[in-house]
Amino acid sequence: MDDASGHVEWREWGEEAFAEARERDSPILLSLVAHWCAECREMDERTYGDPSLAAHVGDSFVPIRVDVDERPRVRDRYNVGGFPSTVFLTPSGKVLTGATYLGPDGFRSAVESVRDLWSERGDDAGRVPRALGGGDPPRGEVGPEIEAHALAAVREHFDAENAGWGSGAKFPLPRTVEFALAREPELATATLDAVTAALLDEYDGGVHRYAATPTWGEVATEKLLDTNAGVLRAFSNAYLVTGEDRFRERAERIVEYLTTTLWTGEAFAASQAPDAAYYLGSATDRESREAPPVDRSVYAGANALAVDALCTYAAITDDERARRYAERGLSHLLAEFVDGGVVAHCAGGDRGLLEDQGRLLQATTTAHSVLGDREALGIGREVADWTIGALFEDGSFVDGRPVGPGLLDRPLQPVDTTVEVADALCDLAVLADEVRYREVAQEAIGAFAGASDRLGAELASYGAVGARLCTDPLVIRVEEPGSDLHRAALRMADHEKVVVPGSDLTGAACERGERRVGPVGTAAELEDSVARLLE
Repeated sequence: MDDASGHVEWREWGEEAFAEARERDSPILLSLVAHWCAECREMDERTYGDPSLAAHVGDSFVPIRVDVDERPRVRDRYNVGGFPSTVFLTPSGKVLTGATYLGPDGFRSAVESVRDLWSERGDDAGRVPRALGGGDPPRGEVGPEIEAHALAAVREHFDAENAGWGSGAKFPLPRTVEFALAREPELATATLDAVTAALLDEYDGGVHRYAATPTWGEVATEKLLDTNAGVLRAFSNAYLVTGEDRFRERAERIVEYLTTTLWTGEAFAASQAPDAAYYLGSATDRESREAPPVDRSVYAGANALAVDALCTYAAITDDERARRYAERGLSHLLAEFVDGGVVAHCAGGDRGLLEDQGRLLQATTTAHSVLGDREALGIGREVADWTIGALFEDGSFVDGRPVGPGLLDRPLQPVDTTVEVADALCDLAVLADEVRYREVAQEAIGAFAGASDRLGAELASYGAVGARLCTDPLVIRVEEPGSDLHRAALRMADHEKVVVPGSDLTGAACERGERRVGPVGTAAELEDSVARLLE
């Protein structure tokens, strides 16, 4: 995101900027922004657009600007609660203090405070965030209590009056919805209805990022690819589980949005900017206004989520458009973003980030199950092997290789991203018939098991993967991809099953641990076989 005012001479994140800070013996002003962030633009205009304040910045600090979508590892280390994040650092990258949006007066006060602090204590005033302090995660056994704790959190923190989870801002939390679908479906469907009423754009399609109030009011109107992909998958799985057409219809509105507004011709764009006047106006008002601009940057992880979601929708509905765009998006990702199992975050960007590796792996396993794409599965195995070899340390995953300026040389062990990777590894273990992938997933989930009773509803997906690791998976093996039995297998109402197409058998067979039923030759017989295994 470019500085709207031009008054601050922003440096790029990198060793050169940190070297300048050391040479000048000056603290750093780190500005974390995003293309889709309305308050970032407002702070540019009101605060950094003030020539006198901009002069203070240049005199007293080395100013660095970072697009958080381009550099997620910087985001995860320095985000202070939202964007913009205005963070003051020592030349070594330690945090002096930080805030989110600051108007001119608040910024002026912060600058004076930081200058005094730096003058009095220098580098000793800096601190390292606790998540980077070097302590080991609270390891424990992977047992049924992980799922039980997640379920208790989902029940306890559900907003019975307004739906959704928590007492503050409401986010869609699609993975929490999917956890609840299998265990407390009424909570899941009520939340999806609230998401529809508050966040689904019935006119242009797609969903907005979140609502600022507990009652789903004051909608933040930006639309992000990863949010839309997650909600699309949740709507699709809700249709699978309930059979209710309203969820299919809502999913279709997101498919339309992804394949039109966010489609770049090769992949999916990152986001669409907020514009309350546009989105909250009538259909007639919209016809007379220009739609908010789209950030056409392509990020591997978000695109992989979109491919996974489109495959899921296509599997359940036989929608040809979703299938076609999933194939095109995946083809672009595999050709342009993956090399030797290492995933590039974006064109010319960081490589080998855990988030991108895990999401790309999930896209390849889903593509193999739904599309019968053996080539994708082979690349997925390369991605998994590189991820385990490079980012799996002492029984847990780190978010990327610990190199770079600031605090990038300190490993971060993210629970949410570990869950995504472990979930994909569970699928890969079945599809590739290699138990070692499941063993790595088990060890990675165990790294946080000692704290499973302290993880909130927003991390209910940790409980879902923990549950998968405590039971034998439901596996359906079918003949060639695209057959009637393959389509029937994909529609079995268990969204955590693993469908293996192209198996060396006639018809279809299902298994769970040592129990096996089949082969059978019709969809009705397959449904009966699955029901017997799930008894």
